[in-house]
Amino acid sequence: MIFEILAVGLIISAILALFLDEVIYAVAALAATFLFTALIYIENGAIFAAIFQFAVGVGTLSILFLSGEMLGDKPKKKISPQRTGALIGIGAVLSLPAIFINVSGSTGTTSNLDFGDALWNVRGLDVLLQALVILTVALGIAIVLYEKKKKVGQ
Repeated sequence: MIFEILAVGLIISAILALFLDEVIYAVAALAATFLFTALIYIENGAIFAAIFQFAVGVGTLSILFLSGEMLGDKPKKKISPQRTGALIGIGAVLSLPAIFINVSGSTGTTSNLDFGDALWNVRGLDVLLQALVILTVALGIAIVLYEKKKKVGQ
């Protein structure tokens, strides 16, 4: 039951992060997405992966927050509560498979590999590539901020 609640929260916060117009609210929703992902890792016994996800998420959020504030346009209209409610509803509908489909059952194969070992030993390259992608995003935002500073200084 806890996994299903975390999955619903993860999907709803990810949809809000994608479709909210206000930069601050979108970054806050992305923070919730990182938090729910870390909690799912903890639920599955991968404590170090959760710590890694949380640390990378905090760094990414700080860069996105600063760049969003500096580069983002301020919206002139108020955020519609109906639109936000519709986004939450869409996220709840998209999370229905996570509620009703049980993925933790037996698959017919026997494996003594737990989630943490599978993540770090078997899928270690994926985790490394995720960190590389986030580092590339951070570097790109830093370059954009540097270029904007050069334009303002001229």
